[in-house]
Amino acid sequence: MKFRPCIDIHNGKVKQIIGGSLLDKDNQVKENFVSQQEADYYAALYKKEHLKGGHIILLNPSNTTYYEEDCIQARKALEEYPGGFQIGGGITHENAAGFLNMGASHVIVTSFVFKDGKIYYENLDKLVQAVGKEKLVLDLSCRKKDGSYYIVTDRWQKFTQVKVNKETLNELAGYCDEFLIHAVDVEGKSTGIETELVALLGGWKGIPITYAGGVGSFGDLETLYKLGKGQLDVTIGSALDLFGGSMEYKKVLQKIHQLSRQ
Repeated sequence: MKFRPCIDIHNGKVKQIIGGSLLDKDNQVKENFVSQQEADYYAALYKKEHLKGGHIILLNPSNTTYYEEDCIQARKALEEYPGGFQIGGGITHENAAGFLNMGASHVIVTSFVFKDGKIYYENLDKLVQAVGKEKLVLDLSCRKKDGSYYIVTDRWQKFTQVKVNKETLNELAGYCDEFLIHAVDVEGKSTGIETELVALLGGWKGIPITYAGGVGSFGDLETLYKLGKGQLDVTIGSALDLFGGSMEYKKVLQKIHQLSRQ
């Protein structure tokens, strides 16, 4: 298990939000934390610890002025730490290479591939052709409905008909280098992880998976390690003291290092 840093950007500012509250209308969101620092400040912190494979997420729709402001912040982070981050939000086959040229190690994609409730393999193929499988991360962020976890798109507002299960993981692993999976119902709440989802992901053997959502204590990290069988990497947002939470950044790194040595 490794720690994967995050920099979430909304309306041109580094924020931590309650994931399920994000709405396109008037760019509304319930905020846990709005930083007075710019994105390169956090990039420098992560670079100092040699933490790679984190993600920058642009939370505004791509056809808005705020998205352009998000990109300005993202560029600052990538210039500070080239190759240190993956980037997602509004990624298509047409702009993916531009973000890689900006300094991202990978592009993260959801809505361009999962549309109208299903997987658009034509768009997935376009992405692979544009940047290569080894530069692509698929975001399978999901919410629970009728006892199953379904991929959600468009800033986690729309359910697809695609379940997160071993069959889906097996099918999509051939198109990407990693999966990023937010448990959206607990994202930003620091109230505990989605244990059922973690156990499901931990029981699958394949490409790397980063889990995000609900971590609020060191006990949650222990549970994640146990149920994920040590195979899942983790992102912590709102609970981290860097973003106004109670979990000390340095102690989180120490705890994950300790767990990974077991």
